[in-house]
Amino acid sequence: MAHVVLYYHIVWRTKRSVRAITEEYERELYAYILGYCERKECKLIRIGGMSDHIHMLVSIKPTISVSEFVQVLKTETSKWLKTQTRKFPLFYGWSNGYAAFSYCERDKEMIRRYIMNQKAHHKKQSFKAEYEHTLKEWKIDPQTDLFLKDD
Repeated sequence: MAHVVLYYHIVWRTKRSVRAITEEYERELYAYILGYCERKECKLIRIGGMSDHIHMLVSIKPTISVSEFVQVLKTETSKWLKTQTRKFPLFYGWSNGYAAFSYCERDKEMIRRYIMNQKAHHKKQSFKAEYEHTLKEWKIDPQTDLFLKDD
């Protein structure tokens, strides 16, 4: 039997970066996402974000591809959010893309703290600047990346 642990820092945003995730009810959305992870037998280590995007650190089973995990997660949460119009009146969908970065065990705590401190972090830096900085760390040209392009 193989033992595999895969950690992913996954980021996705609302369609056109609309500020649709209300701080008052974001914990309900995060709880829904936790339930999704548990149903998929994946471990959600940390989740957080802002009104227009979400970060999560998750360990995904090796039998599930990251793209499948995120696609189904976005589909299921979108359907749920659309039933919660009183709490999330501005939500009308997720953007088409997402970003996923893999990390090792020794980086887990650093990424967990980073996600935990999103609100304080974004008082100093915009999501776009944050994302472009991450791309540069991974040696990805921000000019060729389509994640922040509107649908």
